[in-house]
Amino acid sequence: MEQPRKRSRPGRNPAPEGRTSRPRQAEVARLAGVSQATVSLVLSAKAQGAAISDETRRRVLDAARSLGYVPDPAAQRLAAARNNLLGVFSFTATFPTDVEHSYYPFLVGVEREAAARGFDLVLFTGSSSGGAGAAGPDALTRVRLADGCLFLGRHAPLAELKRMVADGFPLVHLGRRDELEGLAWVGADYVSASREVVGHLAGAGHRRAVLIREDDDAPASTDRQQGFLDGLDACGLPGGPGAVFRTAAPAEDLTPERLRRWLDVGVTAFVAEETDTGAVWRALLAAVDAAGLSCPRDLSLALLGSPPPDLAGAPMPTGFDIPRTQLGAAAVRLLAALVAGEEAGEPLVACAFRPGSTSGRPPTHH
Repeated sequence: MEQPRKRSRPGRNPAPEGRTSRPRQAEVARLAGVSQATVSLVLSAKAQGAAISDETRRRVLDAARSLGYVPDPAAQRLAAARNNLLGVFSFTATFPTDVEHSYYPFLVGVEREAAARGFDLVLFTGSSSGGAGAAGPDALTRVRLADGCLFLGRHAPLAELKRMVADGFPLVHLGRRDELEGLAWVGADYVSASREVVGHLAGAGHRRAVLIREDDDAPASTDRQQGFLDGLDACGLPGGPGAVFRTAAPAEDLTPERLRRWLDVGVTAFVAEETDTGAVWRALLAAVDAAGLSCPRDLSLALLGSPPPDLAGAPMPTGFDIPRTQLGAAAVRLLAALVAGEEAGEPLVACAFRPGSTSGRPPTHH
């Protein structure tokens, strides 16, 4: 099914006069108001028998004629010469193959699904200029050795990904990246999961809660904050800026003194986001311990995600579990569909609520 988009009128050529570059499928897709995969289907032999309506087919053909689109013969030959290789690229400094790394379950799902579909994997690491913090027009060129590529990581070079999307190279980001039009992604439903955690705390009697998150704008963090605030609103609890604390240095900012100030004004529940390093959760646990407080006797804690593997021996936090293995498999299914030029959705995978043992009723004096 095509995703609804704002449609342009295909009868008018939006290309600037005197244009010398070849129109791309991405431009045809924007003009027709459909996905690039739909354009690929309509303009290729695979269009016959595909689940594409006559009206959609007509819009695509009209847009292609309006733009003067002509298929690139070289690109067609390259597309036909697939070698059943899928790339996997991580924007971390070292490719996460350690079983205790939070990305490892993703890779388990990727490997299993790729094998089931007859693909081999090519792992692109950060050992050259295309690694963590990749930048520049050729930073990700190597991934074109594969038929398509799966990307992992909170912070990605969007300019280079945008260029690859415009070129029609099949790629999928594991994690929401809807700030880049045309980039396919799969992600966890952090909004609903975070809302459910707040509802659990409110049901236990908490009337003031604070979300502690890292000071960046990664989509995963934004989704968790939205779900947290939505949950407060749904439960009639105070929200607004005072309910969210952003920190670039959790170990320095989350002091016992700050924690006690929150408790003094009636905050009884503290919610942390999960990140690759687990820095916020670690700092929150350290502050509780340094303040001589006990959880959940003096305050309740919740974690929007899973605790770092090295803290597995600690009490299991209230929160939710991210279905990492399922997400990895879903990303491969989506990438395989794009490589084949087929229509594919961009699913949000539900997270499972985890009761844990770090939350309870608020202290009686509150």
